[in-house]
Amino acid sequence: MTRVISVVSGKGGVGKTTCVLNLATVLAAKFNQKVAVVDCNITSSHLGLQIGLYETPSTLNSVLRRETKIEDAFYSYMPKMQILPASLCLSELEGVDIKKLGGLFKKSFQGYDYVLLDAAAGFGKEALSAMLASDEVLFVTTPDIPSVTDIVKGKDLAEKLKLKPLGLVINRARNKGFELKKEEITHLTSLPILETIPEDERVLESLGAKMPVV
Repeated sequence: MTRVISVVSGKGGVGKTTCVLNLATVLAAKFNQKVAVVDCNITSSHLGLQIGLYETPSTLNSVLRRETKIEDAFYSYMPKMQILPASLCLSELEGVDIKKLGGLFKKSFQGYDYVLLDAAAGFGKEALSAMLASDEVLFVTTPDIPSVTDIVKGKDLAEKLKLKPLGLVINRARNKGFELKKEEITHLTSLPILETIPEDERVLESLGAKMPVV
């Protein structure tokens, strides 16, 4: 059965898209799972940029405008892993209704083990549409009060939407005294911490190389 997971953060800059890309790579390359990754951030897309997909005639935008069939908009990144990017052009927002996301996806992902939806930061209509198109939600945060407070809101929203919160990834941790401790984050969010990822220069190097860290 296909697992459709929206990956969500309350604010930008926490490294959500990087987490999505590397998680998908691990699932495909190390666990032999068939994975689709969808950039659901149509107003500020970054997923394609991180792997060098700059010019893509078919995108989520063109699929939502019904100019392209969804199966023709995927780009093979590696065996078992396909990417559906959003357009980098603001002009491509015209005629796009992000609320159609759910109905579109429910028919399109048979045969995949995992579908990871890279949601827009925050909880506006783009992020909400990605969440509604999923069955499970994975949260990404940095260990600071603003980011974690937003995760509390996101968890409440997921529960109202009757989605399953999988847990929390703490990203860009620096082991500094001013950061929230794991126990504090667990207490505030009531979510299990699935992984803590340290701040690492290799992430910036991977962005320059247009490839995942793992």
